[in-house]
Formats: sequence, C-alpha cells, structure tokens
Amino acid sequence: MEMLPLQAAGKPGPLIAIGGAEDKVRERTILRYFLEVAGGSDASVVVLATASEVPEAAGERYADLFYALNADSVEVLRIATREDALVAGAEAHDLLEYATGLFITGGGQLRLSSLLGGTQVAAAIQARHAAGMLVAGTSAGAAFLSRHMIALGDTGATPRRRLVHLAPGLGLAPDLVIDQHFRRRDRLGRLLTALSYNPGLLGVGIDEDTAAVIDSEGILRVLGAGAVTVVDSRDMRYTDSHAAHRGQPLAMLGVKLDVLSSGCRYDIERRVAHPPPQGAVRLDPLEALQSLPASELAELAEPAAAAAGAAAGAAAAEREDALEVDAEAESAAERAGAGIGSGAGGTLADRTADRGD
Repeated sequence: MEMLPLQAAGKPGPLIAIGGAEDKVRERTILRYFLEVAGGSDASVVVLATASEVPEAAGERYADLFYALNADSVEVLRIATREDALVAGAEAHDLLEYATGLFITGGGQLRLSSLLGGTQVAAAIQARHAAGMLVAGTSAGAAFLSRHMIALGDTGATPRRRLVHLAPGLGLAPDLVIDQHFRRRDRLGRLLTALSYNPGLLGVGIDEDTAAVIDSEGILRVLGAGAVTVVDSRDMRYTDSHAAHRGQPLAMLGVKLDVLSSGCRYDIERRVAHPPPQGAVRLDPLEALQSLPASELAELAEPAAAAAGAAAGAAAAEREDALEVDAEAESAAERAGAGIGSGAGGTLADRTADRGD
C-alpha cells in the first residue's frame, strides 16, 4: 500500500480507523503503517488509552510497541476520569502541539465520549487534526472518530428498531458512521439501523486486524487481513424505521453495499468504490512473514518477550475484548431468564445486551 503524505497543505490530517484486534506480535502491518505515516523513526506519538478499563496498562503497552518499532518519542496522555480530562487541557495541548500522530486505544467508546466530550482535550485533538496531525483509533477508538458515533448496539445481520444507540463522537470523520469488530461480532444489522435513522451518512464496518485509511482528499484505502464493508443509504427510497415497534425488523430499500479487501479504494465524496490498481499483488500474511530477513524475524519476537515480562499489565489489556463478550452473553442470559418484554423472553432488543465497542 502506498504511503500517505504526513500532511497536505490546508487539509486535515489522515485518519486510520482500525477494526480492533490488530496484530501486535508478528508482522504488525497496521501499527507499522501508522508509525511510518507519522514520520517513521522521526515519529512523535501520543497514546490516549481513556477508553480502556485499565488505561495505564493499555497506554504503556502501546508505548512499548511503538518504541519497539523505532518511534522517536511516545507519550501517554493519562486520562482515566472526567476530572482528569477537565484539568488536562494544558497538558494535552503541550503533548499534541508537536505530535505527528495520535493513537486512541480500544475499550468502550462511551468512556471516551462521556469523559472527553466538551473538554479542552477534545478541542485540542480536533484542532491538531485540522492542522494536519495523523489520528488513528482502534476498536472503540475507531468508533469515536465519527461525529455520529455508535455508542451501544446489538448483534445480528437484520436491522431492527432500537438495535443501536448513537451519541456524539469526536467528529473527525463527519460523514461516516464507523463500526468495528464487524464480521466477528456480526454487526451489519446495527450499522444498517444507524443509517436508517439518517440515510445521508456513510456506514463503514471494519473487520478485526483491518484498517480503513482515509487521506486528506477523502479517499479510503483498505489495509490488513480482513475487509471493510461500506454501506451507502443516501439513495435509499424507502424505510419504515420511524413506524416500526421496538425489536421489529426494518425495511430498507435501495441501499448500496460494497465490500473492500486490501488494496481497494473508496471515494467518500463521490460514493464510488474502486478495485486495487492493475497488477497489484496480494501477498499472503504468512508468506510476508517468511520473506522477512532473519534480523527482522528476531525483532518480531521482542514484543512477545516484553509482554511476558510485563504479564500483569499486558494480560489485563488483552482481556478486555474477552470480558466484553462474556458480559454480553451473561447479560443476554439474564434478560432472557427474566423474561423481559413480550413473547418468549421478550423482543430481541429486550433479550440481549446493548454493547458499545
């Protein structure tokens, strides 16, 4: 994939929305790409781990990863509470003023919006991105990039009334609704539901270990092991989302869907998808790993060794996704057992837990 310029004059910086669970041990393709766009060995990176339930551990883990990839400097913006965010404006400004890239970790996007919304920290991020700084987010961090952010939602391929709840996000991708862990967590239905509320937006569903890279000209490129699903409902000719009852399926007629794999491009303004350039070769990840020289293969083992040496922090950060899935299943079981709603265990919306990231 071609490297994006760090900054286009008078344009906002690039965005990298990652579907979560990006490779942190082997090729680390997406993390390497983020660092290269941020300036390579001259990169000055700030990590924001507010979304995580263990922000200290998550922030340090990514800092270690970026240092292992030869970043020049990495700072962690430590915000764990709303009070932290309210007093961190000056620190955030100082850290971001000369940063070439901001990386927002995963966790819960409602933590991000409820802790950072309306603060000087959020304003500093928006101002620096507008001035050209690269911003990347993974999992919840990716969802937070949207202006209309998926805050809570449920699984399933069919759009249903109240399947998703939206909240204001950071607004760096004003025309997009971004969802993540897309295929693994079966989230097409909630993305469609979000678009039924406002068909003018563009839905972007990103698989795990996959990134949607958006340049300053509004061209989206796909990088990574999975796919990016783009849903365009602007020309939808009918929906009954306003009339359906809670949990009922929604009609959505005339919706356009594109599935983009690595190398594909999408023009956000024109709403047109393009295949990879002619002659482009898709390299199998295993072949890419085997083609690395021995020195780089040795380097790939370093993060795993470091993670083993810092087992408590790294393990806590890694457990977050598993805890979310367990909580979702447990809450769904509780609701079903309680018989909330009508019918056998209530409506779909009643029987299952709303989940954010």
